[in-house]
Amino acid sequence: MKNKINETVKEVLEDFQKRVEERKKFDMEWQLNMNFYMGNQFCSIGFGGLVEDMDRQYFWQEREVFNHIAPKIDIRLAKLSKIKPKMSVVPCTNDESDIYTAKVSKKILNAVANKYNLSQKINQATKWSEICGTSFYKIFWNSNIGQIVAIEEDGRKIKAGDVDIAVCSPFEIYPDSSTNENLEDCQSLIHAKVYSKEEIKEMYGVDIQGQNINVFSLDNTLNLGGLGYNAFGTKVIETTKQNAGIVIEKYVKPTESYPNGRLIVVAGEELVFDGDLPFINGTDGKRDFPFVKQVCCDEVGSFWGVSLIDRMIPLQRAYNAVKNRKHEYLNRLTLGVLTVEDGSVDVENLEDEGLAPGKILVYRQGANPPKFLDTETLPTDFEKEEERLLEEFTTISGTTEMGSMESVSASMSGTALELLLDENETRLSFTTDSIKNAIKTIGKQILRLYKQYATIPRIAKIVGENGEVDIFYFKSSDISSDDVQLDTEVESNDTISQKREMVYKLLEKGVLNDKDGNLSETMKSKILEMIGFGAWENAKDLNDLQIKRADKENLEMIEGNFMPVREIDDHELHINEHIAYMLSGDYDKVVTKEIENIFLKHIETHKSKLKEG
Repeated sequence: MKNKINETVKEVLEDFQKRVEERKKFDMEWQLNMNFYMGNQFCSIGFGGLVEDMDRQYFWQEREVFNHIAPKIDIRLAKLSKIKPKMSVVPCTNDESDIYTAKVSKKILNAVANKYNLSQKINQATKWSEICGTSFYKIFWNSNIGQIVAIEEDGRKIKAGDVDIAVCSPFEIYPDSSTNENLEDCQSLIHAKVYSKEEIKEMYGVDIQGQNINVFSLDNTLNLGGLGYNAFGTKVIETTKQNAGIVIEKYVKPTESYPNGRLIVVAGEELVFDGDLPFINGTDGKRDFPFVKQVCCDEVGSFWGVSLIDRMIPLQRAYNAVKNRKHEYLNRLTLGVLTVEDGSVDVENLEDEGLAPGKILVYRQGANPPKFLDTETLPTDFEKEEERLLEEFTTISGTTEMGSMESVSASMSGTALELLLDENETRLSFTTDSIKNAIKTIGKQILRLYKQYATIPRIAKIVGENGEVDIFYFKSSDISSDDVQLDTEVESNDTISQKREMVYKLLEKGVLNDKDGNLSETMKSKILEMIGFGAWENAKDLNDLQIKRADKENLEMIEGNFMPVREIDDHELHINEHIAYMLSGDYDKVVTKEIENIFLKHIETHKSKLKEG
């Protein structure tokens, strides 16, 4: 048995090392991208496959960095951050019970999004994908969190567990082949992460032999600056983490030998788990990888996405070169270049002090005095090349600041400006589509995990924009559909001003009026919320409250309890809700003659009140 364990560990470690070597080229590209984003731009990938700094060729050489990559990426991140994880669930059928469970599933997704601040995690993953081209979400069931369900004799708390979401950088993920374009194409996947020896002991209860492991870290570089001064820059380097170990999780999809898939966890050189894939998170009740991939731009025939930094690095190098050569030229114009006849003056003194104002220059009798070389004015080619490079930055990055666009003139119409803005925002569509697809897949995996593990009733809460707290209970049987859709296909350029303009147009057309041509109080509050002033109006949606009340009455009456009809009830709405519930499959399963009489009597009372009103 021990030999089999050792053989399994050996196979996993060898497979991991093979994948490390295959992915090394991408690691260096990502490290180079991170350096350029942070401002260390005088570096390149050397012949040894490592990112190396480039030294100055001359002491007077200008090596200042004029970083245009960082602001362009920051603009993209700001626009992409407007995508919010608002998800809904489509019911399996038109049956009332499926519609109800779809509403519960939507509440579950909203509760998880609020609990884990999903928007922040999406922004974190988007930053990784923008800089390195690819990022990942890990959606898993964490048995160490959630409600406390029991306390053992030794005081250890047993928790119910809950869904957990983690953002993984591309440095942690190793596919079986980098030529697989999607996660679905991979047969196996490795998630590797470095932990300290103490962390591994706490997580898995095993003592490993700590090692020195290379990890990425930040450091300062002194290879910047210009004539007479130095400048610091931040760079990404490889450093050593001492007394640590690598935890390797190898996920293998179901095969004939392993119909439920296989998960092997190796900490250091110790096998801590070898069994089935734990999560039923795939389609049609299958077990799959607990990961979701997000990319900046797809690369044909490659598992890894492409960052726009890859495309901007040549421009950034050219721009730095133009600006630095321009400043060197200006240095020659201002400091001058002296010509001195051999032996006519004290050259060392001239090198140290130059031709300072008021200086007494002594030169050999009969010799020619030192003089400056005649220099031309600054060529216009520097300015033209600088402008062309800045335009290319905008073209490649897909970002345009309207205030600085030369193409925008005061004579342009609003329609022309809108078309110009739409064209600019369309360039982000590949990235926004990837983010939206990732959000949908995250929602599906969350529901599937709750369907698998939420066997006992669980409590969740949602906090609305006005501070209203909605607390509800659910269990696995309340989840019948995992068809997650986005509530609104809001593009990244939908600002508050654009939403307001759209609402104003709908108001002018009378689309939002009721059948009598008036604007109801409920619609007024919704309009205020849509244009960004929801906090000003605390009036609740009466229809929504009436529906919730009718649902509660249905649950009470199905238990045999007669519910009185109140004067404040919206009788027409209650009648519809009660009849819809009586036509559902849940009602047919438990209905008796006594329960049906209770429902019919309750509905008849509503009808009487409706006639009286």
